Amino acid sequence: MNPITTIREHLDNYLKKEQMTLNHFSELSGVNSGTLSSTINGLRPIGMRQLDQITIGMGLPEGHFYDLYIDECILHSNPDWRRLKPFLYRCAELGRVDCIEAATMLLMDNLSYIPLLFETAEQLYNAEKLKAALPIYRCIVESEKMQHSERLALSQYRIFSISLSKDQTKNLSLATQFEVFVDRMDESYQLDGLNDLINVFGSLRQWDHVLKLSEKLEVRATIHYELHGRSKPVGVKKESIFYILYSYLAMGTAYFYLEDYKKALEYVAKYSEYSWVNSPNEAEKMVIQQFREWAEANRYMYLLRDGQVHVLPQYVEYISIRQNEVFPALCEIVVAANEFQLDIDHILVEYEHLLLYQEQTSRIGKISSQLTGDRYGRLLMGIGAYYLKKGVYEKGFSSLLGSIASSLEISNGFCLLKCVGIFENYRKYASDTVISQYQNLISEVQYLHEKKINFAYSDV
Repeated sequence: MNPITTIREHLDNYLKKEQMTLNHFSELSGVNSGTLSSTINGLRPIGMRQLDQITIGMGLPEGHFYDLYIDECILHSNPDWRRLKPFLYRCAELGRVDCIEAATMLLMDNLSYIPLLFETAEQLYNAEKLKAALPIYRCIVESEKMQHSERLALSQYRIFSISLSKDQTKNLSLATQFEVFVDRMDESYQLDGLNDLINVFGSLRQWDHVLKLSEKLEVRATIHYELHGRSKPVGVKKESIFYILYSYLAMGTAYFYLEDYKKALEYVAKYSEYSWVNSPNEAEKMVIQQFREWAEANRYMYLLRDGQVHVLPQYVEYISIRQNEVFPALCEIVVAANEFQLDIDHILVEYEHLLLYQEQTSRIGKISSQLTGDRYGRLLMGIGAYYLKKGVYEKGFSSLLGSIASSLEISNGFCLLKCVGIFENYRKYASDTVISQYQNLISEVQYLHEKKINFAYSDV
């Protein structure tokens, strides 16, 4: 017996099996009986709405016939965009990313569909249906890989931003692939593209690279502000002044981790000063206030790491009423405590409830999750080292194991290696349970090695 290969055959077989008339099925499905007859006889193509109605009328789950629909409407016929576009949107609603990928793969050789696919991908992206948009952008990139169009560059940016995750190895690959396209994008998209690249390379601790990108952002953002003022063209997510101030913040951060504290403090002064902003509106005032707060917090942080430990009480007092500043402050306070033999027991006890991973936010939006993940692993590592030095082994090993687990989750080779070194130095004080937990975690390192994790992140 030949298998049923078309939707029409499925419908015809269903009607015969159920001994159901077209009129009865028309009442069940809501599809006109004349339309059903034309469909079964192959005289009329099946529309997206009719396909869903027929599926429901047959008592089948939504999307049941979508694979067959791709064969009938794309593979074995001339695709009609009037049917394809609703199909792609319906697949997005149902989460059938597999069908979107299959359909777009069949269309990619016909370049006339690329502008239509790009428009659809942008609409899905703006509707926050990111997983559905991703295979369409990939299709566009593959089809136009030999071109130098803005559409290709923007599609690469969309793939980069959608695909970012906790995995630092994958993020490095994504950032490296996208970076060559950032200059090809329209001016308005370049600002956010550079901003996102800075965040990724910052989380990877590639500070020289951060400096290069930040200098480029400063130039582009300054030109943009001089030309457009506070207006925000399509594609610009934040206030224009944000990008200028953020370039200063990023450069200051890079110099800080490169241990050039004098240079870092010079940039702190630059993003705390805003006399160049012409009559700031309310949105710009919020940006300015956030950078002033970051400047004050970072000034304490940089002085502390420079060995000026007398600022620690002032720093702690400053963050006591600013919960958003506690997490980044603790990261560097712990490092300073280990470097300068400071007693911070009271600080760790006071903020113990905040030592769990959580997304960081500010007045002007969410902090990059890539940066947060890297900081969290280093914080736990620092706390572990702090307690182990003091002989508080239970807390020390608990934090250290937490850092190893976090590092494995985000493929952070630098932090992982540091944790292994610390653990081995104190192994003789570890209980059998702790050693067993450690060995279980380390057994996953082989998997990271197979992924060719980058163990060459710069030290801080």
